[in-house]
Amino acid sequence: MRRATGNERWPRPAVMGVVNVTPDSFSDSGRFGSAREAADVARAMLADGAALVDVGGESTRPGSDPVTPEEELRRVRPVLELLAGERVSVDTSRAVVAREALALGALMVNDVTALRRDPDVAAAVAEASADLCLMHMQGEPRTMQAAPHYEDVVSEVAAFLEERLAFAVAAGIPEERICLDPGIGFGKTPDQNLELVRRLDRIVAIGRPVLVGLSRKSTLARVLGGPETRVGTDAASVGAAVAAFDRGATLFRVHDVRSHVEALAAAAAVERGTVRA
Repeated sequence: MRRATGNERWPRPAVMGVVNVTPDSFSDSGRFGSAREAADVARAMLADGAALVDVGGESTRPGSDPVTPEEELRRVRPVLELLAGERVSVDTSRAVVAREALALGALMVNDVTALRRDPDVAAAVAEASADLCLMHMQGEPRTMQAAPHYEDVVSEVAAFLEERLAFAVAAGIPEERICLDPGIGFGKTPDQNLELVRRLDRIVAIGRPVLVGLSRKSTLARVLGGPETRVGTDAASVGAAVAAFDRGATLFRVHDVRSHVEALAAAAAVERGTVRA
């Protein structure tokens, strides 16, 4: 099995800033009053060292309901227009949204359904010669946390990602343009999330860059607080990201970009044994 070490587009470690333009995001709901404000925050993330920013217009928090494609486009289109020429990813599982985002210059489609909701996303990505992130999710956002169950969460997530990687390649997307996300918090218990990070080397061994989204997840809140705590702290998020980096992760989807960039730069220097790459 191969060990992923990033690629020319996403050298390891690479930080992805989160820009949710939804009214019910779990960590920053209603944060942006306008598309311009969201775009300004995205540019600030890039200035702080983000490799790219991930713009999403449909909430995937536990218990969330889907929105129409028209509403998703209404939310993301003006932000993407303002970010033309910047390094942007679009967080969508719909081909109509992916095509428009890619036409506006997005470099990656981040599909939390791994091409299961709308397989035509694969054609949109292939036609644009864009990158694709495939994520594992058990169930759907509305019900995924009702009763997650696995015999072996790491083996099952790895098998799923291997199958979806093969599907994407068969659909015309070059393997070198695909990264994989084990889906922390998407149909998993807190203990299962931690087990995925602890044994991340199994996902890394598939041979594609691995993206992790640990930032502010409720699992980290449970580590620090009680069962009613919903949002993890940025300090806990940084600690978990470094742990994932030590186990081979390449990309890190985060809210507090600067602290992650700095912490991961230090972790990378320790791994190399030199100050500069």
